[in-house]
Amino acid sequence: MGSGWHEWPLVLFTVLGQCVVGATIITGMGWLAARNERADQRRIVLNMFFLWVIMGIAFLASVMHLGSPLRAFNSLNRIGASALSNEIASGSVFFAVGGFWWLLSALGKMPAALGRLWLIISMLLGLIFVWAMTRVYQIETVPTWYNGYTTASFFLTVVLTGPLFAALLLKLAKVPFNGAFFASLSVLAFLASVAVVVMQTAELGFIHSSVQQANALLPDWGRLQVWRFGFLAAGLGCWICPLLRRVSPGAIGLTLGLLFVLAGELIGRGLFYGLHMTVGMAIAG
Repeated sequence: MGSGWHEWPLVLFTVLGQCVVGATIITGMGWLAARNERADQRRIVLNMFFLWVIMGIAFLASVMHLGSPLRAFNSLNRIGASALSNEIASGSVFFAVGGFWWLLSALGKMPAALGRLWLIISMLLGLIFVWAMTRVYQIETVPTWYNGYTTASFFLTVVLTGPLFAALLLKLAKVPFNGAFFASLSVLAFLASVAVVVMQTAELGFIHSSVQQANALLPDWGRLQVWRFGFLAAGLGCWICPLLRRVSPGAIGLTLGLLFVLAGELIGRGLFYGLHMTVGMAIAG
C-alpha cells in the first residue's frame, strides 16, 4: 500500500521520458517552421540541449532501477521477444538519434535537407518509444495495468508536459510560438486525464483476487488525485492565463508551470505503480 513512490526510478524515467518526447516533437516543429530563419533555428537547437539533459536524467533513473549499467545492457538480449528489452532499445535509439541530430546541428555540421529528415525520424522514434513503454505494463496477471487506461495515461503525459516544455524552450530561444493551439491540446489532455481517472476509479471496484481488492491498494487514491489535478491546473494556468490576456507568457511563468505539471504527473505515475497487484490469479468483474 502507499502512493507507489517506492518505484521512484520508474516514475522519473517514464514521466521525464514522455515529457522529452512531447517537447522534442513540438520544438522540432518550431525548428522546421523556421527553415528560412537560420538564426532562429540556431537558437532553437542550442536550447534543445535541455531536452537531452532531461533525457539523460531519465535514463540514469532507469539504470538505478535495474541496479547497474550491466543489467541495462543484459536487458537488451531479448529485443523483439521482451517488452522491457523493446522499451530500453527504442528509448536508446531515440536518445542516440535525437542526440546526434542535436550535436551535429549545434556544431553546424548538419546539412539542411538531411537535418529535416533526421529530425522527423527522431520525432517518430519518440512516439515509438512511448508506445514501447506502454507495452511493458500490459501484463495479463496485473489487471489494474492490463487495460487501455495505461496506454492513454502514458500518451496523455506526452501532451500535458511536452508542449509546455517546448513553449519554455522556444521562449528562451526568442522564437515566435503559436502557443494558443498547443495550450488547447494540453487542456484537452487535462480533461481526458480527468475522464480516465473517473472511469478507472469506477472499474477498480470490480477488480479483485481471492485475497485483495484493487480499490484497497491505495487508500489515499482520491486525495492524491485531487492534488495531482490541482498541480496540473495550476501549471497549465501559468501558461494559459497570459494567453487569455493576449500577453506572451514569460520564461519564469512557463518554468513554474512546467514544474507544477511535472509534479502532477509524478503523483499520477506514482499512483499508477501503487496499483500493482502481485497476484497469480486475478478476477476482473
